[in-house]
Amino acid sequence: MASPPNVVYLHSHDTGRCVQPYGYAVPTPAIQRLAEQGVLFRRAFATAATCSGSRAALATGQYPHVNGMTGLAHRGWELNDVGHHLIHTLRTTGYYSELIGEQHVSETPDALGYDRFHDIESNHVATVAPLAVRSLEDGIPEPFFMSVGFFETHRRFFEPTSDRDERYALPPANLPDLPEVRRDMAHFLASAESLDKGVEQVLRALERTGLAERTLVILTTDHGLPFPGAKATLFDRGLGVALVLRGPGGFHGGRVVEEMVSHLDIYPTLCDLAGIEHPSYLQGSSLLPLVRGEVDRLHGELFAEITYHAAYEPQRAVRTDRYKLIRRFEPLDGPVLPNVDDGPTKDALVDLGWFGWAREEERLHDLLLDPNESHNLIADPAYATVAHDLRRRLHRWMVDTDDPLLRGRVELPPRGRANSVHQRSAEEPLVELGSELRDDELAA
Repeated sequence: MASPPNVVYLHSHDTGRCVQPYGYAVPTPAIQRLAEQGVLFRRAFATAATCSGSRAALATGQYPHVNGMTGLAHRGWELNDVGHHLIHTLRTTGYYSELIGEQHVSETPDALGYDRFHDIESNHVATVAPLAVRSLEDGIPEPFFMSVGFFETHRRFFEPTSDRDERYALPPANLPDLPEVRRDMAHFLASAESLDKGVEQVLRALERTGLAERTLVILTTDHGLPFPGAKATLFDRGLGVALVLRGPGGFHGGRVVEEMVSHLDIYPTLCDLAGIEHPSYLQGSSLLPLVRGEVDRLHGELFAEITYHAAYEPQRAVRTDRYKLIRRFEPLDGPVLPNVDDGPTKDALVDLGWFGWAREEERLHDLLLDPNESHNLIADPAYATVAHDLRRRLHRWMVDTDDPLLRGRVELPPRGRANSVHQRSAEEPLVELGSELRDDELAA
């Protein structure tokens, strides 16, 4: 059996698929080159449109409500079993692990168990990329798993290099074409360019050191863009992520994979490449049979969730190649504004009287005829059979995974903190009380 490959896991904040190889007008040449050398997955999805839940799912191979990360790590949520983190499985076959920069799975990163953890003040490219380069050039032990996490493209964004960028930026498809939104998007794109520079530095270091040929590079992000209607929603623009793999195992040739894949599929893929039996708790499928042409698809359905982001807004979703059903588990009169990142676009919408998108208990979308997910078909008799089928699939998944929502409201963990749904911003005071105080009481 071939030697286990090294792994460099490059990941960013809030980037969605807004990079050059997915067709967006943002110059990210390093990511483009990586795609042209590796395999790009056009329909890759996170399991959650929240930072910690998504990242924890990739790291443990389990859905957030299974691994314990139903909220944010810096607000008191923790993994049920840190031993399920993939670095501990890789260690059984001799892997060395190193954490540089963003991780957002634990409030105390050193508790995750990496062999080396860099305690740094900033997780931006300017700090993280040089550290990763230095580690690679200093002779990191092989095989290794190196996590390189960039804060970009999280708010606050970088400044555009020219005011021309602000005049000509294209807003996300679900948002109005207003000067404030164009300006906001231009700043996001400047952060994406910074992200690309960090990716380039790491890739160049792999080439200089001769490590590139025996290293699998994984590039992805946690979830969709930090704009209203994307991050912290279960629309595709909240769950869709960039995913590019390059290296041993068949991840080469500039190929594009159209079939649906999940962040949950990364862990079993690494197990296969390292010659490790899949742990029993994994809930994804290895990408290798798909990439090698042994199967036509991995998944007939994907599932996703949100429980807490800044505030409690429990939702679950099931997605097939064509349809998606989103179910809400808490009656709400308007937008949960703390779950929408503060910024010029949010301010512009609120000033216009925005009360959020329709808050129906269920939403059904035909993703091929309505890719922007703007038309709810749940009451359309022509789609009754589809709705029934997706309800059945979603309920079966919740039962099979012992989803706590089946037992009612999911309360804060012992150290958990959250915003009230009635607040406007995640920056407002947090609620640290127990289950005896609900959001409707907080508004009084």
